Amino acid sequence: MLIVMDAAATAEDVRRVVQTVESLGLAAHPIPGSQRTAIGITGNRGAVEPAAFENLPGVAEVIPVSAPYKLVSREAKKENTVVSVGGVPVGGKQLVVVAGPCAIESEAQAMETAHAVRSAGALLYRGGAFKPRTSPYSFQGLGEQGLKVLAKVRSETGLPIVTEVLDTETAELVAEYADCLQVGARNMQNFSLLRRLGRLGKPVLLKRGMSATIEELLLCAEYLLAEGNYQVILCERGVRTFSDHTRNTLDLSAVPYVQRISHLPILVDPSHGTGKRQKVLPLSRAAVAVGADGLLIEVHPHPEQALSDGPQALLPDMFVELMRQVRQLAPVVGREA
Repeated sequence: MLIVMDAAATAEDVRRVVQTVESLGLAAHPIPGSQRTAIGITGNRGAVEPAAFENLPGVAEVIPVSAPYKLVSREAKKENTVVSVGGVPVGGKQLVVVAGPCAIESEAQAMETAHAVRSAGALLYRGGAFKPRTSPYSFQGLGEQGLKVLAKVRSETGLPIVTEVLDTETAELVAEYADCLQVGARNMQNFSLLRRLGRLGKPVLLKRGMSATIEELLLCAEYLLAEGNYQVILCERGVRTFSDHTRNTLDLSAVPYVQRISHLPILVDPSHGTGKRQKVLPLSRAAVAVGADGLLIEVHPHPEQALSDGPQALLPDMFVELMRQVRQLAPVVGREA
């Protein structure tokens, strides 16, 4: 259920509604909008009687929410959510490009890549200090040392940091260094991790699982919002299908569908979505064309030496060309880049 407050409702009116919701043993989630505040209700096992709220001061209307995901739905919030990552707005008019290597391998590699993507126009820097790998014998990342390198990258370049968190044990450690916590595809349904990140309150980039439906993705985002963290960014990164000409099948139809039913911003990762650098540029153009709020791009100065995902990493000059084309295309779809 969603309680929509009148545009003239006061903070005291909102507080009174929240107290009424909590007195019924339910959870209240105030969602400020550009003109009015909505209050989502969760925790109910059945229908909630609207009359308990309809006559409270400042209440404009009480709306049943039909979607299983209550707080991430357009029913809960009509306006697009804009998430600030280190001061960079994600979900607004500006198309945000997040770029960097799959894994932080050394300070020299991280710095070289960071200066290259920053000069080309990237607004956020991505790089993994902790890496979930299919094989236990593959490079697993530098751990805390990698986080320290990322902090140095931010200090030298000014680029806010997006990096993956793997588990609840290291969540607080990663949050000390990162501006945005990435939940990878393999961890999308790690519900204990989602709850922990929801309580930490830092921006979260939630990637779609390899075989996940859109409803499953949004329900995982709901875990974060239900814990009080409304700074959530979704990411389409390809799903597993019968096709073998790419690493995954990039589901670009997910972008307009998500934007129709949810207020959360959504990025596209054509690097993991294709697994081949020659396909990253055309799929980046396509992602911008369908309305993605930004791109997540892997870049490596020496991909033939990369310890993780070298075949899909762009060379710096290829990234420069990608940014050039993104700048040309963005105004066509009403965006800035």
